Amino acid sequence: MSSSPEALKIGIIGFGPFAQFLASTMVKQGHTLTATSRTDYSELCSNLGVDFFRDIDTFLNVHNDVILLCTSIVSLSQVLKSIPFHLVKNPNILFVDVLSVKNYPRDLLLQVLPETMDLLCTHPMFGPESGRDGWDGLPFVFEKVRIRDQDVCSSFLQIFELEGCRMVEMTCEEHDKQAARSQFLTHTIGRILSEMDIKSTSMDTKGFQKLVQLKESTMKDGFDLYRGLFVHNKYAEQELKNLELAIQTVKQKLLDRMEEK
Repeated sequence: MSSSPEALKIGIIGFGPFAQFLASTMVKQGHTLTATSRTDYSELCSNLGVDFFRDIDTFLNVHNDVILLCTSIVSLSQVLKSIPFHLVKNPNILFVDVLSVKNYPRDLLLQVLPETMDLLCTHPMFGPESGRDGWDGLPFVFEKVRIRDQDVCSSFLQIFELEGCRMVEMTCEEHDKQAARSQFLTHTIGRILSEMDIKSTSMDTKGFQKLVQLKESTMKDGFDLYRGLFVHNKYAEQELKNLELAIQTVKQKLLDRMEEK
């Protein structure tokens, strides 16, 4: 496990449940946090030890080392349009996103970020549910898209190293290829099971219990996340087609066997 990272000043845009989940660990490690969000989280932030700003102009005027984007996938474009980047106090700041797709935020951020600002695209492959007992061994995927201040980038990554995350460096492109098959497919199966309204029975097998758990875990995430995984990952549509084909293939095999003597 890494030694404690150098304390950073981190600003968070979007302070929903996932941002709150990350912030609690960052505060525990000794980092100084500020936040802004459409919803008024003043009281919650006060309890967490985070300074909250309703006004984004005032938020950007704080001299942070890092700005962490914790918006939803579907709202990212609108959020970026609302940020007056010329007001960012630190012209060499590191922007970090934590979205579940990677090509999409990378491309958008490269279009709008001033050249002086660094960019780290990340995906913590866990959340408040899977990471509630700690982050040890959980994967943290990242790409150093544009990094000039290696010290700040290293200190930010050490937040996750310190908690025992399995650090996986890969391109945004490769992430989306793999995530379309793993994350998107998992969410799709979970939502199919929900549409079938499967529930525990008095004679559940271990396998069926896992299916119920998958359904329940998937449905804790809103449909906007699932929609974002599909709309903003160019590889997701093919995986959906592959799933449909696989279901038809299995069905046909059963029907063929029914005709055997």
